[in-house]
Parts: sequence; structure tokens; C-alpha cells
Amino acid sequence: MKVIVQIPCLNEAATLPSTIADIPRQIPGVTAVEVLVIDDGSSDGTAEIARVAGAEHILRFARNRGLGNAFRAGIDRCLALGADIIVNTDGDNQYCGGDIPKLVTPILDGQADIVIGDRQPETIHHFSLVKRLLQRFGSRIISLLANASVPDVASGFRAYSRAAALRLTTITDFDHTAEHVIQAGRNRFAILSLPIRTNPKLRESRLFDHAGQFVVKSGLIGLRTYARYKALQVFSAIGLLTFTAGVLLGMRFLYFFFFTDEGQLHVQSVVLAAVLLLAGFQMVLIGILSDLIATNRNLLEEVVARLRELEGRSSRD
Repeated sequence: MKVIVQIPCLNEAATLPSTIADIPRQIPGVTAVEVLVIDDGSSDGTAEIARVAGAEHILRFARNRGLGNAFRAGIDRCLALGADIIVNTDGDNQYCGGDIPKLVTPILDGQADIVIGDRQPETIHHFSLVKRLLQRFGSRIISLLANASVPDVASGFRAYSRAAALRLTTITDFDHTAEHVIQAGRNRFAILSLPIRTNPKLRESRLFDHAGQFVVKSGLIGLRTYARYKALQVFSAIGLLTFTAGVLLGMRFLYFFFFTDEGQLHVQSVVLAAVLLLAGFQMVLIGILSDLIATNRNLLEEVVARLRELEGRSSRD
């Protein structure tokens, strides 16, 4: 049973040695623990520092591609290296590496496919009140879309079983956290959240300027991901609301036309009603078409998962 801890990095030369040193190399039930550092176009010698610090595997980009791309490349490399469990952590030493066994154990016991570390944001002192509220609100919305309970969706400290890593895809280049929670929930993977420890803050986030920006971007990613799985419901609901508004406007015009002498004064209602009826009908059609595309997407995801597994087997052979 092999565990690979992947660390996406961008200019983390100052904090990476302590991050790697904090990773336990012996976990009960695990035969090997290895470290993969993804250097996302760093200019401070992160890759060299990672090698000296003891990382077994290093993947380096010539220029910065974004966290989503670095995470996706890391998952692919971990699968090719034969990882049975993949743990993702940050290079800024935000998370306590000593909690990695806590994330891995439920997967080893067959209790979960994905384990997410709950930082308990309401207890983190350097989080402002606004950030705490936004974190809580965002986590509740994403949990609702995923049909799962994840109190800290934004946590990047998480463990994936091989089966989950094979099926989950990363589309965005911004952040994978919300996207993967919704995908996992809709694919009926077992998601477990466990409280974890955090280390003192060493620097400001490079992923976003403020919490509001992160919540908005993550929310849009979440809605887009949700729409891929529930396209028919989303577009049909919007279409029916639009169509109903057109019907009501049309009935309003008919009332004035047949029961009053003001029918000619409400011609605009007829035009707007026709536009709304047509738009509503088109939205329902778009929903049906999107649902068919989503079906094809599910088949493609299955093909990608099988190709990943075959690549992993050939690499081990």
C-alpha cells in the first residue's frame, strides 16, 4: 500500500523544507510514503530545495500554469507512480503533516473514498470575522450542491483513494476544492471530514487577494460543476419560470383586450410575452441538449479513468 503526498508549489523555497520534514514516513498499514513536489514555475529554486529536502519525485513547469493545472498534473503523476492513496497538502506549511495518518486511516479501513481536513475556520485566530462567515456560507452552499456535509470545503488538505483519484477531473486552473466536492458528491463517493491542526500563518495567500474573491470564484466553479450533473433540472427550472412569466403577460394583455378598452395600449406586453415564451422554450431545449452532453461526458470520464489505470499499470510493469 503506497501513499504519495503531493505538494503543489509556487515560490515556496522558504517553507517547503519544514513542510516535507513534517510528513510522517511511517504510517500503520502503509508500506511506503513518498513525496511529490509540483513546482508551478517557481523562480526561487523550489525544485532544488525540494530535492535536497527529501522529495522522491519532482514535477516542474517552465512557467506558472495555476493551481488547478498543477494539482491535475500531480494526480496524474501519482497514479502513474502507483499510488494507492494520494494526499494533497500545501507548500506553505499551513497544515500539520502529523495529521496525515488521520486522513489516510479511513481510506485504509474502507470507510471513505475522500477525507477532507476540517481546519475549523471559526477557531483560526488570524481569520477575520468576514472570512469566517464567508467560509461557513460557501461551505454550506457547496455542501448543498454536492448533497454532502463538508464543513470546510476550501481546505486543500485531503486524501483520495485511488478509485476516487481516477474518476475525479479538474477543469478549472484556479482551485479544485469546490469542484471536487461536488463531483465526489454527485458520483456518490464516500466523503468524510475530520478535524485537523494548522500551523501559524507564515504568509498571505497567493491564490486570491481577499476572501470575497475566493468565495465568488469558488461559487461560480461550483455552480458550473453542478450544472454539468444537473443540466436538465437547472435549465428546465429557469426555462419554466421564463415561460410562465410569458404566459402571465399574455393573459394580462388578453384581459385588457377583451374586457377593457385599453387593449391597444398594452401591445408591448404581447411582444415581451412572445420573447419570454420563446426564450423559455429554448432554455428547456438547451437543458435537454445539455443533459445529453452530460451523458456523453460521463462516458468520457469512464474512458479517462480506465486509461489512467492502464497507464499506471504499464508504469509499474
